[in-house]
Amino acid sequence: MIGSRQQHDAALPPGTTGVIRIDLDRLAANWRVLTALGRPAECAAVVKADAYGLGAIRCIPALATAGCGTFFVARLEEAIEVRALAPDAVIYVLDGLLPGAEHVYARIRARPVLSSLEEVLAFAAFGRATGSRPAAALHICSGLNRLGLPETDVLTLSQEPGRLAQIDLQLIMSHLASADAGDDPRNAQQLATFQSLRSKLPVAPASLAASDGMMLGPAYYCDLTRPGYALYGGQPSGSLRTPVDPVVTVHARVLQVRDIAVGASVGYSGIWTAARPSRIATIAAGYADGIPRSGSAPNGCENGAVAFSGILAPVVGRVSMDLITIDVTDLEPETCQPGDWAELIGPTITLEEAGRRAGTIGYEILTRLSRRFYRMYSGGG
Repeated sequence: MIGSRQQHDAALPPGTTGVIRIDLDRLAANWRVLTALGRPAECAAVVKADAYGLGAIRCIPALATAGCGTFFVARLEEAIEVRALAPDAVIYVLDGLLPGAEHVYARIRARPVLSSLEEVLAFAAFGRATGSRPAAALHICSGLNRLGLPETDVLTLSQEPGRLAQIDLQLIMSHLASADAGDDPRNAQQLATFQSLRSKLPVAPASLAASDGMMLGPAYYCDLTRPGYALYGGQPSGSLRTPVDPVVTVHARVLQVRDIAVGASVGYSGIWTAARPSRIATIAAGYADGIPRSGSAPNGCENGAVAFSGILAPVVGRVSMDLITIDVTDLEPETCQPGDWAELIGPTITLEEAGRRAGTIGYEILTRLSRRFYRMYSGGG
């Protein structure tokens, strides 16, 4: 929670116009809560996309100190960063095996999540060529239809077990398509498909539930859960609350406050026109900072918003590259002055609320936040 303007400014470099505060103790506490929820399954941490935009270089050590020993990333270059930060961790790379990457996996001791028969054969060939049994995970497609082996390829591996003999199979996983809707019957269908297909493969630990999947109950936990968004304080399910606390707040500076007359327009293309004498605050945040342009607000629409001292104030006009404009007419003048801080994410505007107002989801809001925001960390796990 941001204190007074003076207290907040003292901790920031001069000229800072936007700040993200990240509570590493809460991050670690969220991992412990999710670990307890999913027991006896192991709780991994998904730290792709620079730990969902919050800074892998700080978040991964905090999670490792808390006891997390397994991390998931999307890209191989992310795995290289994790290995430098967590020398003894198990690392899985969700994007799988690209040609020529086998030696990198071996060098950094990371495990590709193999998603096709071609990847399985290539990794097995690498094992034969090097006289090793490299560790990997196998991704089964159970209904999402993005990555993962289809049923026909699973049956091929079942009927020809020698294709997997050169691979040290450490995990069999899949991913739910509709876990954010707890009552969606496709969740149970995917669980049944996953259980059926994995039974045809060599025995290995299984993983199905990410953040929202964990809210579906113990049947989905399998041997390893892999929360991401929930670790960072997000609420992934539209119907079931995850027992985690917010980790991040986002604030941006008020640059100017001006009075405009009835009929004056604001911003590019003049899509918002004042219907009354109005006070407009210009805030130092725009789409270059990760504020969705879809949060723009023409006349008659309520889209994006910020908050001052717990009071909402709407975006008016277009979100531009560096700036947003806010109608603060209904606020007391002392509540919003040049140099003050507007809450973009925090106690008043959650990630989910910010996403809803921009026609998107909290995941996107969190991961879009750009490096122009100064990141302040507290705690250490």
